Amino acid sequence: MKYILFYLLLAANILQAQPLLNFDKHFTECEDHWIAYPIGEDSNHIYGFVYIDTQAGLTLNYEGRFKVKADGRFIPKTMDSVSLKYRLEPSNFLVAFIPESKYDELKIKEVPEWLKYYKKDTATIERLYKWGFTYNGWDQCAKALTYLQKAEKIDPNYKGLAVELAFSYNCLGRYDEAVTVLLAAISVNPTDAYINKELIYAQIKSGNLASASESCKRAIAVCPDKSYNGENCYNLLHAFYLNKDRINFYNWLDETKKWTKDNGKLTKSIDAMENDLPGK
Repeated sequence: MKYILFYLLLAANILQAQPLLNFDKHFTECEDHWIAYPIGEDSNHIYGFVYIDTQAGLTLNYEGRFKVKADGRFIPKTMDSVSLKYRLEPSNFLVAFIPESKYDELKIKEVPEWLKYYKKDTATIERLYKWGFTYNGWDQCAKALTYLQKAEKIDPNYKGLAVELAFSYNCLGRYDEAVTVLLAAISVNPTDAYINKELIYAQIKSGNLASASESCKRAIAVCPDKSYNGENCYNLLHAFYLNKDRINFYNWLDETKKWTKDNGKLTKSIDAMENDLPGK
């Protein structure tokens, strides 16, 4: 009997020793969840509810702070009246889901009453596009694509949707699909620098350097916004370098130097490629 009692006490101690909060979640995994931050200098955990605001993107509704007592109870110190909301920025910071078993102790509901105001018209193209845009911004491209493809079914010509879809496809290595979407977008907005940039990137990654070269020439010629010219030229030049294509490498070398002369990092890389691929 004493052995049974010993093992029961041991099991209870092991269970009690298990952490109530596991800080292993990125913010992008936390939409519609109650979360807690790691313990702060005041021995409290910040906690709140994460949701998507159509204007601000992924947002934390700050609820207050709580302490974890020695017996495992969560003791909250909530906000009195003022609601504080914080826009969450991309980072590698990790937080924890609050266990449902602790909702009563924190005096919170699984779904906050106010959330319904942010869940209206969730199937509209505006909402779907915003969700996709938000998750692309966090490099959660697979999740972004689920929203953007739904938006595409409603209106494939919605402003900004094509390039956002292409961003997801490029991010996921689905370059041919990105090219298809972007060629259609270019036909409507031929002077849009960002659309051109994504197209050139997709063409390079898909191995179609001839098309990428023509797209790069066209972008330089027609796009009023010149801010992507250096990136476009460098990516193309680097692809020719990797292919040991001396002719095209040197055909693009001067143009690339022209647009990257103020970028020390790229200039250094270009010089290294040129030294490694002589034979002009």
